[in-house]
Amino acid sequence: MLSQHIEGFLDHLRIERSASNLTLISYRTDLIQFFTFLSQEYAVPQQSISTNLLNHKSVRQYLAQMQEKGMSRATMARKLAALRSFVRYLCRENVLESNPIAAVATPKQDKKLPKFLYPVEMEVLLEAPDVSKTMGIRDKAILETLYATGLRVSELTGLNVDDIFIDEELIKVRGKGNKERIVPLGSKAREGISIYLSHSRPLLQAKNATVDNAVFLNKYGSRLSERSVRNILNKYVDQIALNQKVSPHTLRHSFATHLLNAGADLRSVQELLGHVKLSTTQIYTHLTREDIKTIHNDKHPRR
Repeated sequence: MLSQHIEGFLDHLRIERSASNLTLISYRTDLIQFFTFLSQEYAVPQQSISTNLLNHKSVRQYLAQMQEKGMSRATMARKLAALRSFVRYLCRENVLESNPIAAVATPKQDKKLPKFLYPVEMEVLLEAPDVSKTMGIRDKAILETLYATGLRVSELTGLNVDDIFIDEELIKVRGKGNKERIVPLGSKAREGISIYLSHSRPLLQAKNATVDNAVFLNKYGSRLSERSVRNILNKYVDQIALNQKVSPHTLRHSFATHLLNAGADLRSVQELLGHVKLSTTQIYTHLTREDIKTIHNDKHPRR
């Protein structure tokens, strides 16, 4: 019965692929949803679903049902990716002799340009925290670090004090799959972190008897959560009346966009972002409206 292999598959992801807890939760949810569909579609208890129900036809029916429910193509592709990974595991464990869904095509994705802030908007946002206050100093360091490094919010909250090399203006980052990379800080982020580490962090850490090696702490002296970082960012976005939704990932998009628009090569940006595939980085090769106008004015023979 197929469902009994889910936990073994998740153990495989955790141990051999160093998958994050969030990835494991997502994969478990996606697989349970697929087995729920099979159970309802074929009137079979989930624990009795056998290998013969896992085939090209059933997966295409599952995709069709998701489309009818109005799910985005990105969500459908992610759920299909979880199922593909599970099937490869079953093949490796000789539960399946061959891959029965190899010919199922991934739903074509909508191409959306990543949202980013213009440099002048970034400047206003970075200057928003009140650095005369303990929390303002911390928030300034957080914003400067996100923009200077392009870190994912999980990478930021996962930073430890010994990951910061102030003199070299470098930080060690643990990314997806627990892969490490070294990322430059730059002078502004270096200054922001230095002031935070010497002034604000000791005051925050003193509130917690349990010593935490985390770089960024909350008001109780514990490691800052990803949700707290989003709340901090929302606070300053509202404060400066920036009329758009901004997330920590928007700052990551802005980091990549500004580097590429300034002439950085794609491979370097790929390394800085911690992308495994260059194609992931290529979404940032769009141009701002100002760049497009300038190119058109300079290059078109009828201008």
